[in-house]
Amino acid sequence: MDLVLAELAQGWPDREHAVAILVRALAAAVLGGVVGYERARTGKDAGLRTHMLVSLGAALFVMAAIEVGAAPGDVSRVIQGVAAGVGFLGAGAILKLSDRREIRGLTTAAGIWMTAAIGISAGLGRYGLALIAALLSLLVLAVVPPARPDDERPRSGKKTRSGGAGSGSNLLQGGNQSVDG
Repeated sequence: MDLVLAELAQGWPDREHAVAILVRALAAAVLGGVVGYERARTGKDAGLRTHMLVSLGAALFVMAAIEVGAAPGDVSRVIQGVAAGVGFLGAGAILKLSDRREIRGLTTAAGIWMTAAIGISAGLGRYGLALIAALLSLLVLAVVPPARPDDERPRSGKKTRSGGAGSGSNLLQGGNQSVDG
């Protein structure tokens, strides 16, 4: 039993270091939650908890590497692994609708990826960088309207008033409109 207790005791940091870990983890969770709150508020599948966990997880990977004394090059490889791994998570949020020429979930995937970057920044103790990134992400998601040019909209295949499906002149008319209205 003494061996088990000794093993458990050796992984605990001193009080000052524990506070630093806690602040980094909380910053990652809260700043990831900023992005996640906006996604949840607008009814997206990946919301508050998902973004908080992605950000916290990314921070934990970086902090764990630092905790074991990894060299900066090794921490860089951890960051690369997190970015690639979260890319796969984001890819799962992307849905290609096979019966239509439509892809959904790209913004959600990008938000998850961005949230991981915010978590990595917080995990490295770069709070200003993490805060600025979270606020800019929130600004992009909440203020910038989706820009969907006519040629990126799903096409119905019907003739439009301007001559054909996806005609460039239709962009100024407000999108593809069928002859039937």
